[in-house]
Amino acid sequence: MRKMVAALLAAMVLTALVPAARAAEGDGLSVPARAALLMERETGAVLWEQNAHEPLEPASVTKVMTLLLAAEAVERGTLTLEEEVTASANAAGMGGSQVYLKEGERMTVDELLKAVAVASGNDAAVALAERLAGSESAFVERMNGRAAELGMEDTHFCNCTGLPAEGHLTSAYDIALMSRELLRHDLIRRYTGIWMDSLRGGAFQLTNTNKLVRTYEGITGLKTGSTSSAGFCISASAARDGMELIAVVLGAESSADRFAAARTLLDYGFGGWAMAELAPEELPAEIPVRLGRSETVPAALERPARLLVRREQAGAVTSELTLAEEAEAPVCAGDVLGTLSVYVGEELACELPVVACGDVERLTFGELFSRLLGELAMAG
Repeated sequence: MRKMVAALLAAMVLTALVPAARAAEGDGLSVPARAALLMERETGAVLWEQNAHEPLEPASVTKVMTLLLAAEAVERGTLTLEEEVTASANAAGMGGSQVYLKEGERMTVDELLKAVAVASGNDAAVALAERLAGSESAFVERMNGRAAELGMEDTHFCNCTGLPAEGHLTSAYDIALMSRELLRHDLIRRYTGIWMDSLRGGAFQLTNTNKLVRTYEGITGLKTGSTSSAGFCISASAARDGMELIAVVLGAESSADRFAAARTLLDYGFGGWAMAELAPEELPAEIPVRLGRSETVPAALERPARLLVRREQAGAVTSELTLAEEAEAPVCAGDVLGTLSVYVGEELACELPVVACGDVERLTFGELFSRLLGELAMAG
């Protein structure tokens, strides 16, 4: 129970960092798109937004969710990269961007992921969906279920490709949420950073639809999309100086506008924001334990902590550590034993719990009696 409380406290603290990090409304920035948003990946802080919750067609940016479900299946072990998948007539019949799968053709999961991430293959996406859920419709149910779990309240998927369909809508904010989740999987970064590659033993050439992969410093992905009704869209991710950003652009009028808008947002984020490390020299600390089988218990921040701040404030981050004088056994790993108060200048930015790093059992009556006898003998 105490571990759960500590975890909840930590989650509340991280959530509390988000509003403080948000840029001032407007901030002198505009992009040529119906909707756009810039998010810092680690904290989920929204740094800039424009119509971020307007439900719009995402085109092939939809495939961020398709890739996420596939990556999670690989991580669970229910799907392997070496496994071969046989293309159905349905998958082979997909229009739009494709790698021209033929009915009955076999490709490995590794090749299909590459086809989706690099070339935005609709046929490859459907082949993966059918392998994972038996049918595309069943897979779409999983997509919508996962979207709900991620808090994507503006989203309803009708297919796994992003091909136009009535009611197939999401928002810039929701795309950032699923992009953030996808980027937790290092597996996907193997594919989204590829500029050129091939399939079928080199017979079929692939070039990434995300032109920023070739031109933008630190780019890590992620997915483009375009249809006549959706316009030109992108979820672009990039990392520099220990910080990763996600720029979402929906409904741009041209491909050039899409990439220019993403570049503008990423430049704005990297130019204006930084991550400050929170690692006090006093931690980890040893806290005395009363009536415990061990005399002390180590205490530290539950996880490495960083604070997102305006770049000009990075040097003004300070912290103040408050620790319990002692803890009474039993002590469980995760029990809160102190607080790290973090300030930006004179303003309190957040408070982080300091927790026990191990368990200390309470002495039994017999152990306590024996200890007292030993102490008396030594005193005598």
